[in-house]
Amino acid sequence: MAESEKEIESIRAASNEVSRQFKTLLDPNDLDSLKHLQLLILGRLQDSNAVLSHFNEYSEHCFAEVSSDFSRNTRMLKSMKSDLDYIFQKLRSMKAKIMATYPDAFPDESTGEVFDQRPNLEVPQ
Repeated sequence: MAESEKEIESIRAASNEVSRQFKTLLDPNDLDSLKHLQLLILGRLQDSNAVLSHFNEYSEHCFAEVSSDFSRNTRMLKSMKSDLDYIFQKLRSMKAKIMATYPDAFPDESTGEVFDQRPNLEVPQ
């Protein structure tokens, strides 16, 4: 046991000597300057964090207000699209009936092409 205690004591003494010599390599003013800069950076990071937290809360609030309007408007656009699809389908069938009954009803082909074209009314999902 005595040998083990002597070994621990020698390790402790060596550790203290290395620590003392390491302290002589550093200037206390430099350490104070580094500590001051670290505190300054910490304060700025805490301020930035507070600002970002406030912005996130504000964004969440705005999204909650707008999301219901957005959903309602999306449903309305989908409904309008289906209504317009139905209208154009009826117009095409009416044109087909008119063309079958009166072949000369549309003498110029441009009028016929207008009714043949289907508008691109895609609503994003």
